[in-house]
This record gives sequence, structure tokens and C-alpha cells, in this order.
Amino acid sequence: MRRGHSSGNYRNPCLTMHQPWASLLVYGIKRIEGRTWAAPIRGRLWVHAASKVPDEATIKAMEDFYREIYAVDGITDLKFPEHYPVSRLLGCVEVVGCVRREELACWEMVPEGVRLEAQTDLCWLCEQPQKLLIPFEMRGYQGVYNLEKKIYEAAIRGLTPVEGPLPVKFLLPNPQDPFSLKPGSISANVPETRTSELERSSSLTAAIAGARAAATQFSKKVQDFETTPQTNTAQSVRRLPLKSESFEEDTTPSANLSETSNKGALTSNNKEKISPIKYEGITSPSQPSSGGLRPHPGAPSKGSISPRGEHMKRKRDCPHE
Repeated sequence: MRRGHSSGNYRNPCLTMHQPWASLLVYGIKRIEGRTWAAPIRGRLWVHAASKVPDEATIKAMEDFYREIYAVDGITDLKFPEHYPVSRLLGCVEVVGCVRREELACWEMVPEGVRLEAQTDLCWLCEQPQKLLIPFEMRGYQGVYNLEKKIYEAAIRGLTPVEGPLPVKFLLPNPQDPFSLKPGSISANVPETRTSELERSSSLTAAIAGARAAATQFSKKVQDFETTPQTNTAQSVRRLPLKSESFEEDTTPSANLSETSNKGALTSNNKEKISPIKYEGITSPSQPSSGGLRPHPGAPSKGSISPRGEHMKRKRDCPHE
């Protein structure tokens, strides 16, 4: 098992994802986590489900998508999760590499269904899913962040391995280098016979379109957050919880199909959580915007004159007073 490798100061890295993508990853059905930014870690990645309850149409679209891509490899008896819990730590996977979409799409060493999961700019390659027997309720954050120590210590004891429908082993170009499976490490010369849309069945094409539409519902909400993610160092900006009213989970989509993703993750070593500071009509985890603070009760309003100032003014106007 590859663990403990990262390009930043990550001890127990975790990623908050929307349902149903989060559970599909932990159950080993989803093998590619699609992002618009490269994976900053190798090894164990904890998976946390965001607070948004998935609607039935989204669940159906994603389940239909995976039914179709597994059918390409002859797998027709998929068993999906019975429930898609929210605001919970679900389990973990092993991130063993990250490649570009066009590289994964032409990689003949992996099953065709895996290549069909290549729907975003960058694809995180995931193996060895494990789920928690009892998911932990917790808050999530944007980007990759560290689990709190007490949560990690409790969660590590409750993991159980998951046997996915078709487990995949992604081979490293250099077994001695955990980061050798990276963008550009696989030839991107895609054979035309592999990418021709004409060869896809109408049901597969419809399933891909439906899955893309399901992911797009989230992408519009995170456009303002998009910047290049920073490595998790002491110089990184502290992460901001996204929901100002509740300070709960990341609103970034996890889908590896047309998701904008939480590319704009503000990362830190997560040594402390940011306590919300309440302003007039606003709850913010950082500094207020201009004009956001309410005046302290009893404090003079802007432009008012203190009693002593009023006395001095009268004295100037009436020198004989």
C-alpha cells in the first residue's frame, strides 16, 4: 500500500465531494476522480461527503453512466450504494497517479470503461477503496485538507476494504518514484479508432451526456473560487469554510464529468479551524468588508461630537462664557 507521499504538508489528506460521486468512489465503482487541477498527493486520500442532498435525477444519471461504462467491459451486475449520506466522512482511497484526460483515454493498459471515465482535464487515479462501517459526521472544506487528529484516530480503526466491480491496478512508470505517474508520463497519441464517437452505442452516448449534465449543476456555483491551488505549506492561505451560514461542507462538485471542481482550493495544514466572526447581516471567517461592522452600543455615531468637544466649541463661540 502506498501511503504518506505528498507534495505539501499533508498528514491525513481529505477531499470533500458531492454525492453521489463521494460514495461511488468509496465503493470502488468510480475509479477516476476528475479535477481541473493536478493531485497534490499520492497515497491515502480520505473522502468526505458534502452537505447537499443529491436529487433522484442526479443519482439516476450517474448510476446509468456507470452501468453503461462497466457494460463495455462485460460487467452487468453493478451493486450501487443503498444510501448516499451527506455531511459524513465515508472512507478513503489510494491516489496512485494523475494524468491528463487524453492520456487516460488512450491508455490501453487499463480497461475501456476506465478510459471512458476520462471526462475532465486531469484525472486522479484511485485504487484500494475502503469504507467506514459507521460514517463520521463532520464538516468539510474546499480543496485537499488535513483531517483533525481525533477524527483520523477514530476513523482509521473503522475501515473495511471494498471489492469494487472491476478493480484496476495503475502501473507506475518508475516504481521507485510515487509521483512518476503524472501528467505527460503517458503517450497522448490517441488512436482514432479509440475515440470515434460513432463507435459508441446510443445508450452509452446518452449516459455520458446525462452524467455531464448532472455535474454541470455544480460547476456554475464555483466559478468565482477558481484559482490555481497552492501546495499545502506554512505559507499557504488559511482555508475558508464555504457555507457562511453553517460553515459546513465544500460546495465544489466531485464529479469527474465536466465538473469545474474545487480548483480554487485555499490550502493549509489545517492545524486550526477558523472561527466565524459575525458582522451586520454577514457571517465571515475572515476580515470584514468595508462598512461591515456594527458600531459598539453607546459609541458615538460617525460625525457626532463628545460632551467635552461641545463645551470647547461653545467656549470658542462665546469667549465670555
